[in-house]
Amino acid sequence: MPLNKKKNVARDWFNTIFYGVLIAILFRSFLLEPFNIPSGSMIPTLHVGDHIFVQKWPYGYSRYSFPFGSWNLWNGRFWGHEPEVGDVIVFRGPDGDNNDYIKRLIGKPGDTIQMKQGRLYINGEIVPRDNPRPYVLAVLPKEPKRGHFQRGNFEIDGNKIYVDNKPAEFNYTIQYDDRCKNWSKQFINLSEFKDGFPESDANWRPYENQCGIFLLTEYTETLPNGVTHSIVEVTDEGPMDNDDRVFTVPENSYFFMGDNRDNSADSRAGLGFIPRDNVLGPAWFIWYSHNYYSPMMAVWNWGNKMRWDRFGMGVD
Repeated sequence: MPLNKKKNVARDWFNTIFYGVLIAILFRSFLLEPFNIPSGSMIPTLHVGDHIFVQKWPYGYSRYSFPFGSWNLWNGRFWGHEPEVGDVIVFRGPDGDNNDYIKRLIGKPGDTIQMKQGRLYINGEIVPRDNPRPYVLAVLPKEPKRGHFQRGNFEIDGNKIYVDNKPAEFNYTIQYDDRCKNWSKQFINLSEFKDGFPESDANWRPYENQCGIFLLTEYTETLPNGVTHSIVEVTDEGPMDNDDRVFTVPENSYFFMGDNRDNSADSRAGLGFIPRDNVLGPAWFIWYSHNYYSPMMAVWNWGNKMRWDRFGMGVD
C-alpha cells in the first residue's frame, strides 16, 4: 500500500509538470508571448529594459509561431490578416538568423523605400515629419554617485531628469550599463542643450554601445496611411541618410525600420527584406520596465530602477 501511494504522488507530480508546460507552450504559441527590449533601436517608442507582450493571433500563424519553428516543418501562414504600415512588429531574422527583432513596418509588397537627405520616401513621396523637439538619451554606469549626475542646470537623479530644479519638459530615456567606461569623457556639451539642439551636426557619431548623455531630435512622423508616431534622429547626414538605393519590397516580404533612425540595424542595413512567414505578431503593451540600475532583489533601489510610468503603456 505505501508503494502505490508513492507511485501516485510521482504520477501526480509528473502530470502537473507536463500539463503546466503544455499549457504554457499553447499560451505562448497562440495567444501572448513576452519579450524584453535589449537595444535602443526603437527609441522613443520602446526603451532598453521594457518588457512587452506580443499578440500572436492578429497576423495568423506560421512555423515560427511555435517552438522549434527553425526546423522548417512547413511554410506559409494560416488564419489572421495582413499587418498595416506603421505596426510595431516582432519577427524572426531572415536566412537562418534565429534572433527575434522588433521594428516598425514601413513597406509592404510593391512599395518603394528610399532615404534622401535624412528623409524617408515611400513610393516616391516624402513622409512628413513635424514638431522637432529635443530628446535626451542618457547611458550611464550603474550607480554613478548612487544614480546622481549634475552639470550646471542639468541634473539626473535616478530615473528622472531636471532642468533648473524642475522636471524636464522634454522626453528622455535613462539606462544604466555595466559596460560603460570612461563615461565622463562621453557627455555632450550641455551649453548646447540650453537652446534645445546642437549647434551643428559636424561632431555627429553613432552612440550605440557607447555611454554618455546624448542630445537627439524627436519628430512626429506621419505615414501614408495616416499613422502618426515619434522618431528620433541624431542628424540628417548619417551613413544611412543619403542612399542611392531604392528598395522595392518583393512579394511575401516586408520592409522594417527602427524609430531610432540613425541607430537601427534594420531593412536598410543587415536585415534586408523580411519574409512574411517570419512575422510573429504586433507588440501590444509594456507590462514591466526598468533601467538596469540595480538587481531586482535590491528593493531599496526600486525608486531609481523602475519606470513606473511605463507600466501598462500601449505600443503604437
